Amino acid sequence: MDWQPFIISVKLASITALCLLFLATPVAYMLAFSRFRGRAAAEALFALPIVLPPTVLGFLVLVMVGNLSPFGRWYQGVSGKTLAFSFEGILLASVLYSFPFAVQPIQNAFENVNQNLLDAARTLGCTRWQTFWRVILPASQRGFTTGGMLSFAHTVGEFGVVLMVGGSIPGKTKVASIALYESVETLHYGEAAWMAFILLSFSFSILSLVYYLNRKAMAIGW
Repeated sequence: MDWQPFIISVKLASITALCLLFLATPVAYMLAFSRFRGRAAAEALFALPIVLPPTVLGFLVLVMVGNLSPFGRWYQGVSGKTLAFSFEGILLASVLYSFPFAVQPIQNAFENVNQNLLDAARTLGCTRWQTFWRVILPASQRGFTTGGMLSFAHTVGEFGVVLMVGGSIPGKTKVASIALYESVETLHYGEAAWMAFILLSFSFSILSLVYYLNRKAMAIGW
């Protein structure tokens, strides 16, 4: 069995999860602590990838990064290569597709921070930035752990978005889910069964770990 698609999947999922922890944090903070018109619409927008068909999102990203788009032309002029059908392209698509899986756990963690702690920080003269680093962030560890792990697991299982934006280029954009699909198409059911078992076991392990860490965090009062 070719392990390269699994290596690419893990690489893609790791970079995506890392990017999302940075990108989702300010969005989650805004949604948790800001009150503004259109907040419900903003929450719906950031949660849209959950219900949007992956092929639709993949097509929109492909149009956005294609050579005919301003962004695609700009990127090609700067880097000398195209985003479509590249690892960087599927990374961008993965970040967009897994965004709500990072935002929502972090937002929930922010919203569940004890208000007394925030009031005490303000009373002691902490700025918003100091309150975030010294109070909110330590109290929200469970949300960051859950968001990072769910983003990682969700990215490993991606299919439609990656196929639309990156195709199936061996050693470059061919991830495990696409390799599984191609094994079924070519009637290599034994290989497909092993791939399915590995992905199933991985997903179950990640979810089990998330639930275990959450229960442990609740037990020690995080």
